[in-house]
Amino acid sequence: MSLDALLLPFQFPFMQNAFLIAMIVAVPTALLSCFLVLKGWALMGDSISHAVLPGIVLAWITGLPLIVGAFAAGMTCALATGYLSENSRVKQDTVLGVVFSGMFGVGIILYTSIHTNEHLDHVLFGNMLGVGVQDLWTAGLISLAVTAVLLLKWKDFLLHAFDPAQARASGLRVGWLHYGLLSILSLTIVATLSSTGLILAVGLLIAPGAIAFLLVRSFGKMLVVAVVVCLVSMLSGAYLSFFLDSAPAATIVLILTAFFLLAFLRRQWLTRAASRRPVEVSRAGTS
Repeated sequence: MSLDALLLPFQFPFMQNAFLIAMIVAVPTALLSCFLVLKGWALMGDSISHAVLPGIVLAWITGLPLIVGAFAAGMTCALATGYLSENSRVKQDTVLGVVFSGMFGVGIILYTSIHTNEHLDHVLFGNMLGVGVQDLWTAGLISLAVTAVLLLKWKDFLLHAFDPAQARASGLRVGWLHYGLLSILSLTIVATLSSTGLILAVGLLIAPGAIAFLLVRSFGKMLVVAVVVCLVSMLSGAYLSFFLDSAPAATIVLILTAFFLLAFLRRQWLTRAASRRPVEVSRAGTS
C-alpha cells in the first residue's frame, strides 16, 4: 500500500474530527477507569451509561440540550443506587442491576414511542464519523474539567477507593468524594455520547484501567499506561475502521479487548515463571 493510501483518512474532515474526539475522550475515560477498577465500580459505569437513555429522550421531547438530560438521569441513577444500597439489605450490585435495567427499560419505551428525523440511535451506538464542532467543544470542556479534578485530587480518590474508613479518619470528606466521583462518571459518559455512544462507553470506562492494572504495580504508572493504551486504541480503531468499513466505536472496543487478553496472558506467563524460580533455585542448591 502506498504512502498516499495510508494517509488518505487524514484528508477527510469527518475523519479529522473522529481523531480529535478520540484524543479528547481518551484521557478522562482512561484516568477514570483506573479508579473504577480499583474501587470495584465497573458495574456502576455500565449502569449509568445505560441509565442516561431516558434522560436523553426526555430532553429531546422537552427541547432541552441532550447533555442536560443525560447528566440528570446519570445522577438520578447514582443517587438512587446509593440510597437503596444504604437503606436496605440488598447488596449494591443487585441494586445496580435493578435500577439500571428499570431506567434503561423506561428509556427504550420512550425512545420507541417518539417519531423524529433525528438519529437517536447514534446515542446508543455512537457516531464518531458525524461529530461536529459543537460536539468537540462539549467533549473538550467536560474532558478538561474531569481530567483536572482527577489529577488534582487523585490521592484523595485513591485513599477513598482503597479504604473509605481510613479516608474518613484522615479528615477527608468521604461523602463529597463518593458523590463527586459519581458526578465525574456521569459527566464523562456525557462526553462520550457523540463518539462511542452509551452501549460501548462502558468499554472505555473499564478496559484501560483493567489493562494497566495487569501490566504495572504502582498507581502512578497505572494512570500513565491506561491513558497510553486508550489513546492508541482509539486512534488505531478509528484509523482501521476507515479501511475495514466498520463502526469506529466497535473497532476501538475490539482493540481494547485484544490488549486486555494480551496483558492477561503476559501476567499469567510472568506468574508461572515466578513460581518456577524457587524450584530451580532449590535444585541448584542441592546439586
